[in-house]
Amino acid sequence: MSRIERLAHALQARTPVVADPTGRARAAVAIVLAPDPDAVLLIRRAERAGDRWSGQMAFPGGRWAADDPDLLTTARRETSEEVGLDLTHARILGQFDDSAPRSTSLPPVVVTPYLFAVDHPGALHPNNEVAAAGWVPLDDLLKGEVYRPFEYRADGIKYLFPGYYLDLGVVWGMTERILTPILSLLR
Repeated sequence: MSRIERLAHALQARTPVVADPTGRARAAVAIVLAPDPDAVLLIRRAERAGDRWSGQMAFPGGRWAADDPDLLTTARRETSEEVGLDLTHARILGQFDDSAPRSTSLPPVVVTPYLFAVDHPGALHPNNEVAAAGWVPLDDLLKGEVYRPFEYRADGIKYLFPGYYLDLGVVWGMTERILTPILSLLR
């Protein structure tokens, strides 16, 4: 059984943790998996003034829009807008646990991740919100040496967070907190 199939079975066997969205905006991300070799789509956000996640690694996604009937639609729409990947016919593997920023200095938002499987890694066409996008092999993420402390400085204070050191950038923060438990389902 492939890793993607194992992940699909693991997702079906669990109930996602759903956060109370009261007083917080809603958003969704797409965790897109492709085979041969098994890989996940990651983006590096463009540097933008006023964007608290500027330049960070992430999954494609964004805030729910009033004309989105649900958050699954949000994940699909944002992926199409940000990297030009149409998930209309992608297989939906499931919904994962909601996540929210831990820092009160970040906007209050609840992010719902949806996992998708595509038949092959499609061409990516990043828009102006995305500095880079790529298919990262799961083997690279599962290597122990890529997962190590990441140093972040804010307001003169040094923080250490777990992170994945990849050629595309360092995955840390909320993206790391979504990715790590998903990868643990594959171990």
